[in-house]
Amino acid sequence: MFVGLDIGTSAIKAVLVDETQTVLATAEVPLSVSRPQPGDSEQNPEDWWQATLASLDQLKALRPAEIAAVKGIGLSGQMHGAVLLDAAGAVLRPAILWNDGRSAAECVELKAAFPRLHEVAGNLAFPGFTAPKLLWVRKHEPDIFVRTAKVLLPKAYVGYRLTGEMVEEMSDASGTLWLDVGKRDWSDEALAATGLDRSHMPRLVEGSAVAARIKPELAARWGMATPPVLAGGAGDNAAGAIGLGAIHAGDAFVSLGTSGVLWATTDRFAPNPESSVHAFCHAIPATWHQMGVILSAASALGWWAQTEGISPGDLLKPLGEAPVAPSRAIFLPYLSGERTPHNDTAIRGAFIGLDHETTREGLTQAVLEGVAFAFKDCLDALAAAGTTLASADIIGGGSRSRFWTAVIANVLGLPINRIEDGERGGAFGAARLARMAATGESPAAICLPPRRIETIAPTPALQQAYAERHARFRALYPALKGVTS
Repeated sequence: MFVGLDIGTSAIKAVLVDETQTVLATAEVPLSVSRPQPGDSEQNPEDWWQATLASLDQLKALRPAEIAAVKGIGLSGQMHGAVLLDAAGAVLRPAILWNDGRSAAECVELKAAFPRLHEVAGNLAFPGFTAPKLLWVRKHEPDIFVRTAKVLLPKAYVGYRLTGEMVEEMSDASGTLWLDVGKRDWSDEALAATGLDRSHMPRLVEGSAVAARIKPELAARWGMATPPVLAGGAGDNAAGAIGLGAIHAGDAFVSLGTSGVLWATTDRFAPNPESSVHAFCHAIPATWHQMGVILSAASALGWWAQTEGISPGDLLKPLGEAPVAPSRAIFLPYLSGERTPHNDTAIRGAFIGLDHETTREGLTQAVLEGVAFAFKDCLDALAAAGTTLASADIIGGGSRSRFWTAVIANVLGLPINRIEDGERGGAFGAARLARMAATGESPAAICLPPRRIETIAPTPALQQAYAERHARFRALYPALKGVTS
């Protein structure tokens, strides 16, 4: 038996998986986000820990005999968050999260302090990443910075509470800007540019390797016969890729979660930061990936549903199974800024092209299309980085909509595969990593792809109509930037 834990922004999710890779039980404990200032996003790490305990307690209540037989636990987690600990391991301040935009100025300072940053880290300095956050703390909270002895990412903090050891793995570490992504090791130069050194960093392991063992007293709490191993784990997107079996060069998927990701697995470190594409380590050895990231995906539909006072599902029902033509309106989904390809924290969203004939259904379709157009920007950025895709799977809450999947297929010009249990998420991938750590089995043996239930291919006429619409979408960004920045 194996457990996967996903340390998310909105919830802690846990799954119990058996030797046949069947999910036997799930648990979820919600979390809240604090926004002390506009653009800020913080959470109390203690909330993650209490929710982790509660989720594992729930699994024990559901499946006590199976929990007793757990051999390994794996962690998936929200990336980039900065958990600052003092010399005694106590939390110094609330964690600054991945979607916090306060450190834009520090990104410029970091690049000036370390001109080779993009070459080594393989990525632009985005405000969401960890290193700029530490520069912000050094400038605005110097007393906290001086007392900082260790910087952990969210899932590494939970791992620390589970085991007493501070360990991180390559995929999550890639999102700090402190990792030499090609060498899969901390960069002394990048750390020095933020006033830190290796002593501030956790030990590094591969995601499928053993990081530590669960504390005996916690194993006893859950009735585990032997304290299970803790795997290195994975950042949320890499864990999703492990769950999908996206471990070979050319494997690709679209993730329609709160934010959106267009993922491509690569067999080498292939950075192209000028296009705002992320080049990160994968959670398994000798493997990397590229990602285009958009900051509002399913959350854009959630915003529109809340505004209209209706559930997302009820908003989508009138649209049917597939689009006939593009909406007459255009939606720019920059509700919290944008990452790929614009790297712009100030930009905000808009509806364009409204008239007296505009309906709620037309605006709902425009929201779906706007997210798809943002994914097309990511696809173009991946192409500029030398990566072309033949098809992609689709996962996340938005993948339940056949209509939205059809929009994405036609906008991207790619066959999109809907898969069985497309909302499985990072916790299942974390359980797979736990199994590899506990048994030594290979990724190829464990990371099998899910069953594809439908492939939606683009149609030539609709693909062409969306290509023309996307060109208008792209042309709107400079004008919108002038209005909102």
